[in-house]
Amino acid sequence: MVTLIVATTSDPASINPAAALLAMPGWIAGPILPPDIKSFSNKQTRVIQHDRSIVKEDDLDLRWEEATGEVIDEVIFLSRHTAVSNRPALTVHPIGVLHLKDGESPPQGGKPGWAALPNPRIGPWFRLLKKMAEAHGLVPEFEITLEATHHGPITNKPTMFLEIGSTEEYWKRDDAAQVMALLMWEGLGLGGGEAVGNWNSETGKRKVLLGIGGGHYAPRHMDIVLKDDIWVGHLLSGYSLPMEDPTQTKTTPVDNYIGGNWRQSIKAAFEATKAAFPGGEILAHLDHKSFKGWQKKAITEFLAEESINVGKPNDFT
Repeated sequence: MVTLIVATTSDPASINPAAALLAMPGWIAGPILPPDIKSFSNKQTRVIQHDRSIVKEDDLDLRWEEATGEVIDEVIFLSRHTAVSNRPALTVHPIGVLHLKDGESPPQGGKPGWAALPNPRIGPWFRLLKKMAEAHGLVPEFEITLEATHHGPITNKPTMFLEIGSTEEYWKRDDAAQVMALLMWEGLGLGGGEAVGNWNSETGKRKVLLGIGGGHYAPRHMDIVLKDDIWVGHLLSGYSLPMEDPTQTKTTPVDNYIGGNWRQSIKAAFEATKAAFPGGEILAHLDHKSFKGWQKKAITEFLAEESINVGKPNDFT
């Protein structure tokens, strides 16, 4: 089983960490993925470099399998991060475009209603990234954070994004690129140590957090994830849960039905998380303060209907 790392030469926050990783020992040139994508190989890890948008190049895992016969186990994308605040940040997150309806056009890749399988390494690597960034003096200048599920590209295997933000000055920072490279080097066991974040339901804790609600940087979910041995599935921010206020609809409400794509969003996130953590105990964690009363009631009732268990912070310890 092979790990596929994807970088684009069009983004310094993508190609610089890839170059720093490739400068470490053991890499050899690999095959060209049609039409012109270079690859490099080290043990069970493959790095590929293309020159297009990181969120628009779909099905790279399947394309690699078809071209080489190797089975891809997971996909890791390297990318820049942008934010209104322009705050320096190193981020980790799952991907998907769950809130859009069929026919709507995703602005940053993916397809409406789709959720990638979340990479089980997200939680363990987030904690490892925080330790590495602190050890290399990037904290407090850089914020180390999770992000909610968003954007593409389409993948078929467990996936995560590693991002450097949030302006060109920081996208080009060599120290940030080096920390991201070390995260991959150590996290994948390329240096000879044990890989970090391999999911095994037979050993250790099996509880997996499915985040529901809150802002894009998921602060209340992140408080729990910072504890050791917590696994992370999808993180649905408020904008991924479109809910129509029943008091504002022009039509007569039917049995207090609340419209919007929120049900499909939760269901797709749960199913993808369950598939990524076979044998795991998926617990929905709600950011209660981010919801109005009618929203919290509707979501809680829907989770019960779908037999999705809800966990309070203490349930994850």
